[in-house]
Order: sequence, then C-alpha cells, then structure tokens
Amino acid sequence: MAYDEFLAERFRAALGKTKGVSEKRMMGGVCFLLNGNMVGGADRAKDGQRRFMFRVGKDNAEKASALQGGEPMMQGRRRMTGLYFVAEEACSDDVMQSWLDLAVSFAKTLPPK
Repeated sequence: MAYDEFLAERFRAALGKTKGVSEKRMMGGVCFLLNGNMVGGADRAKDGQRRFMFRVGKDNAEKASALQGGEPMMQGRRRMTGLYFVAEEACSDDVMQSWLDLAVSFAKTLPPK
C-alpha cells in the first residue's frame, strides 16, 4: 500500500469540518480518526488500485452491503469484519458520502480514546 495525496485530500474534504477528526499514517496509507477511533482511510494498493477504506462495524454489515461499490476487506483468506474497500473510480461524491456517514455514525458509538 502507498500513500496517495489525492485520495487523502478527497477523504479530508468529505469529512469537512467534523469535530474531533485527526489523521494518522498507517498501513502505508493515511487513516482518519474520530475521537481516536478509525473512520477509514485512503491508499493505493500494490497493484496500483486507488481505494478508500471504511470502518463501519460488524453490526452495520447489512447496511454496508446495500451501499454501492463496497468490497469486504480481506487479510489472506480471512474477512476483516466491519471493514470495506471502495475503489476510487466507483466512489462518486454521493457514494463516498454514504459510506462516510455510516463509518462516522459507527465511530460515534465508540468511547473516545
């Protein structure tokens, strides 16, 4: 994974002026946190695919499956519950906002770190 400034800026802009947001370079990309809890991130995969990652929580799996463009995050053959990748080309502004709304609402349920 590699850092992609264009994607990071797009994620940043979509978050707007949400209070409590911070950034942290992680896993080769950049992650965005709300009160210390991960909301999602942006990176470029080894194969060059530009993508966003959203942490929506396992209880939101049904809602996430109804959203456009999402693919569950896999680590080897293991599905990472509550984490989804969305390819940049499939992520229009409206799609991005839907994923972000779900991820932010999940992060708000967690205690601040």
